[in-house]
Amino acid sequence: MCGEPCWLIESYLNVSALLDIFVVALIFFGVSLLLRNTQALSLLRGVIILLAVVSLTASIFPFPAFRWLIGNVLTVAAVAIPIIFQPELRRLLEQLGRAGFGLNRLPESQRVRQKIIDEICAAAARLSERRQGALIVIQRETSLQEYIDTGVLLEGEVSAQILLTIFYPKTELHDGAVILREGKIAAAACVLPLSSGRNLTDRKLGTRHRAALGISEVSDGVCVVVSEETGQISVTNSGRMIRRLDANRLRTILQAFYAEAEQSPPFLSALIERWRAFRQRLMGQPVLKDKQLKG
Repeated sequence: MCGEPCWLIESYLNVSALLDIFVVALIFFGVSLLLRNTQALSLLRGVIILLAVVSLTASIFPFPAFRWLIGNVLTVAAVAIPIIFQPELRRLLEQLGRAGFGLNRLPESQRVRQKIIDEICAAAARLSERRQGALIVIQRETSLQEYIDTGVLLEGEVSAQILLTIFYPKTELHDGAVILREGKIAAAACVLPLSSGRNLTDRKLGTRHRAALGISEVSDGVCVVVSEETGQISVTNSGRMIRRLDANRLRTILQAFYAEAEQSPPFLSALIERWRAFRQRLMGQPVLKDKQLKG
């Protein structure tokens, strides 16, 4: 009754086409999930908007030279985009290599985890008393291998004595960061990226604090930093800094971060959670957000 348009819709919009659309949408949704909380997400949005505007302009206006230029630029972009998003692609391959997007991840035992927290807090308290600077990064989901490679590999047990020795001002390894991975000291004297400055709460903060914020902006790691000038203990995560801590407060915060990591859903569960949130927004229901740690 509706004529040729309805016939065209029925001929193309079948079960196979719907499944095809669903698979493509799921892939884009999974990529956005992998890139969330990273600087690459805003860059990807800019690239998509730019490509959409350029493609629309090329299709509307009959400019042969412009279309030729756009065609060549897209070819170059197909090579450049994997290079730009190399860290995120490597993260995806690492998750695939773990067989199941984190489904087979074995969390550290409660006893080992508590021991690591106690050793970090004891070392931070002693370093704070001595006014000796320190930078301790705890790797979580995001791999920090590229920063581990910049330092001296140790692969040693975590203890307050070792941390105090590393950050003693007259040692070769004190000027840099210690990165903890899988319950061990992976490396010392590591070079971390500096923060761009937009998340700095105090412009007088030095390079050590800028590095602590910088690593929290490019990863989900937790960084404990001790000021050499004031002896203050701070913690950074997700581009935020919690300052003026003591050993007990630091222990509480680290335990909260470890608990949050245990409760974080794997890849498939995260997809389901994102879908529920999207459905609640469509229905006009309030979306319940996870409790954020406030310092």
